Parts: sequence; structure tokens; C-alpha cells
Amino acid sequence: MKKTTVTRLALLTGAISALALAACKQPAPPRTELVLGTVCTINLFEEGTDERYSRLVERLREIDRHMSANRDDSTIARINAAAGSRAVPADPETLTVLSAALAFAEKSGGLFDPSIGPLVKLWDIGGESPAVPEPHAIDDARALIDWKKVRVDETAGTVFLEQAGMRLDLGAIAKGWAADELARIIREWGIERAIIDLGGNIYALGSKDSQTPWHIGIRNPELSGGAPVISLHAVNRAMVTSGLNERFFMENGTRYHHILNPETGFPADTDVLSVSILAERALDADALSTILFLKGSESGLKFIEEIPDAEAVYITTSREVRVSSGLQGKILVRNDRFTLAAD
Repeated sequence: MKKTTVTRLALLTGAISALALAACKQPAPPRTELVLGTVCTINLFEEGTDERYSRLVERLREIDRHMSANRDDSTIARINAAAGSRAVPADPETLTVLSAALAFAEKSGGLFDPSIGPLVKLWDIGGESPAVPEPHAIDDARALIDWKKVRVDETAGTVFLEQAGMRLDLGAIAKGWAADELARIIREWGIERAIIDLGGNIYALGSKDSQTPWHIGIRNPELSGGAPVISLHAVNRAMVTSGLNERFFMENGTRYHHILNPETGFPADTDVLSVSILAERALDADALSTILFLKGSESGLKFIEEIPDAEAVYITTSREVRVSSGLQGKILVRNDRFTLAAD
């Protein structure tokens, strides 16, 4: 009897110890992966587990398999390969994102154009052999860019590029869609706070705590990896920045950045060092950051006022910080080399 009692006590003690260890288990650290052609970091804080992070990373890889213009097996690659010959079946989310991109193309008068692929491929900025193309090559590429020749048949679930040689490139909107998708999944899990960073495309889910919003910084666009020069608050908002220092190459002392103007065939030449968009949806912020960079600060600030639930922060080449009306008095300039404009 005594032996049995001791054995039962040992089993009970072991069970209690196991429960205590489980209760003290630390959350998994933030997950960083190279996917979507960039470094992506997800932080679920105290709700993070290896299983959850793996699910989110796999979702990013799924989006990449659908929308990457740089892999031969993607939906976008199959559409591009059939340009001028036939309509190609596409998965529902590619159809959704492409339709959104075409809506932004119309709204921007073609300044944002998802058929910019021939120009992106020609310049190869961020690739292995970037170089300034010959003028005739730029003209040839521009002749293949026309968002009005992209036919999306949502009933049939197909996409048709009307002209041979056309190429879709969703690089200016796909990461925004991906951030929105991760935020949707995280909310479905009942998690109330998280930070999603997809190569600088930030989604701040919830708030830092019950009384404190997230503080998001905008880096110095004159320095690669520079310290934040502007900070602002965000709760359940995405922030996407387009800037000169993200991807570029130098040739004969001139910097050529990756934000290409489909009208000129060259990198945008405006008064903008960077523009950051704060919006409810990361997809909108992603596309709008490109549009507002191409427009320049004067035209861009007028444009953003017509977009609901979206605000803009410009840093201009004269180191002036210009903001849309909804952010007046709500940002902090942290570097005295930059001045806040009195717009």
C-alpha cells in the first residue's frame, strides 16, 4: 500500500510539473523569411507559435507562386507567355489583385500600369545586370505597355493580353495584397496585435497596448538603412513607402532608381525623395505610393485628397516634409535637416 501511494504521488507530481512547464512556455520569436523577393518579418508577440508563423509564411509563398513575374511557374508567367495568342485561366486572387491594379491604372490615367513588365525587364533594376537601355529599346518596350489591352474575364476566370510581347508585373501592388491577407488570417485567429513587415510594407495590427498606438518611423531616404527621420502613430493601418534608395544602380555618376515612369520609359524624375502612404488597406497603400511618387508632391497631395481612408507623407529633394490634410499636426520630424512644410 505504501509503495502504491508513493507511485501515485510521483505521477501526480510529474503531471503538475508538466503543466507548469507548459504554462511557462515562451512564445516563438518573430519569423523572418526571404519571400516575395524581399525580406519579410512577422511578429505576433505573445501569441506567436511556430505553427502560426509557418502558416503565414506558406501563405506568402502561395501568393508568390501566383503573382511573381520572376519565376517561370507562376500564374503571371503563364499569362505573359500567352500574350497575343490566348486567354489563360487564373486563380481567383490573381484576378482580384489584377482587377484592383487596373482600377488604379484608370484612376491614375495610366501612370500606374500593371502591364509595365517589358520596361521592368529591360532595365533589370535590382537584377543581375541593370543598365541604361538604348533609346530604341525603351521605345520598343513602351509600345508594349497599355493597361487597356489587359482583358480580365471574371466569369470565365481568365486573363488575356491582347498584344504579343506584353508582360504583366504586379510588383507595385502584390506585397500590399499579401500584407492584407496575413492581417486577415491573424484576425481570424483572434490575435489583436501584430506587426507585419514585408520589405518595408508595414501593417500595424491593433495597437501596442490598450492605451498606446504603434509608433511607425519613416527612414531617411538619403541614406540606405538610415535612422527614422519622421514618426507617426498607427492603429490597424498599413504604411508603404516608395523611395529613391530602395533599389537603384549607378552608371556614369547618375543614380537610376526602380520606380519607372511608363510615359517616359525612365525612372521617375520628380521632386520626391520618398513618399509614404498610410491607409486602411495595404493593397491601396502599395499602389498609391507608386502613383504619388510618379506624380510629384504638388500633384500627389491633390490626388490623395480624393482617396478615402488614405494619407500621404512626402519627403522632397529640398528636404521638406509635406503631408496630406489628415496628418496635419500628427507627425513628428525627428531630424533637424528636414523641415515640416506649412501647407
